[in-house]
Amino acid sequence: MNMAHRPRRLLIVEDDPADARLTMEGLRDPAVRDAVSVLRDGDQVLGFLRREPPFEAAPRPDLVLLDLNLPRRSGLDVLADIKTDEQLRSIPVVVLSTSNSKQDVNACYARQANCFVTKPGDLDQYLAVIHAIEDFWLDVAQLPEVSP
Repeated sequence: MNMAHRPRRLLIVEDDPADARLTMEGLRDPAVRDAVSVLRDGDQVLGFLRREPPFEAAPRPDLVLLDLNLPRRSGLDVLADIKTDEQLRSIPVVVLSTSNSKQDVNACYARQANCFVTKPGDLDQYLAVIHAIEDFWLDVAQLPEVSP
């Protein structure tokens, strides 16, 4: 069980507002839901994670849920940027995509994704996937300590 003194922080990078909302609704822990940040544009992610303007007060997330199909900067590029940045690479990144292409899966793992999950089309299955991600990554897995 998660013994952290603060709620786990989650960054959802998703350009579809309905998917972002559904992901948030799928989170069972209200403290986690209250600590979620959502970005809809791949260009914003590094600025957010590095706390560059206008994100100076952005919390460092414990976990990133990353969609592949983003405007301006693809999820693959964002993933590569995170995992090649010495200050950011320890943040676990779960790719959550509609794709089930072996090419996308392999490309994500080649860029050091911590996990690749295909979004189910069925609502109940989608919520079950979000529950599983929350249970494992925010409750079972030991995550690196981060500064506030």
